[in-house]
Amino acid sequence: MGLEEKLPAGIALTTLENVVGYMRKASIWPATFGLACCAIEMMAVGTPHYDLARFGMERFAATPRQADLMIVAGRVSQKMAPVVRQVYDQMANPKWVISMGVCASSGGMFNNYAIVQGVDHIIPVDIYLPGCPPRPEMLLNAIIELHGQIQGSKLGVNRVAAARAAEAAALRATPTELMPATHDHEGLVGRNLLA
Repeated sequence: MGLEEKLPAGIALTTLENVVGYMRKASIWPATFGLACCAIEMMAVGTPHYDLARFGMERFAATPRQADLMIVAGRVSQKMAPVVRQVYDQMANPKWVISMGVCASSGGMFNNYAIVQGVDHIIPVDIYLPGCPPRPEMLLNAIIELHGQIQGSKLGVNRVAAARAAEAAALRATPTELMPATHDHEGLVGRNLLA
């Protein structure tokens, strides 16, 4: 016989981490942080058609001090990078980040000096959401995936150590412009690629 059979009805057995994880995932407030065209799709998630409130995200916080989720929606310019980091630093702990769209995740079609080639060079990212722009349903799926991560996250020093390790790994990542080429461009020089 297990412990469950000896206890009276109505007593639930769980861990403190499970209860805290459930409460955290059911009460996330995202920061209002749209940078480009992906922000339109992010705003659509808040409409009655998609009803973001059913996931405990009643409103987008107008200040980072009231937010614990940053959805980086769109490309991040070099001028905006320090602001992104400042907003992230002002957010309440624990905090999470979704990189929404290919531009936020890797620079997208903007492979130039003016655009950061992946927001993970500035802040640690928990979920990467591909697409140009990703549909609101895809953002809802990313939020559900994030809920799974939050539900299984550790408390106390374990969480702090994991967050520091993730941030250190993201900041050590090789910038896209320094990565080796994946294919040879020499064979294409002088050819009409549209013919």
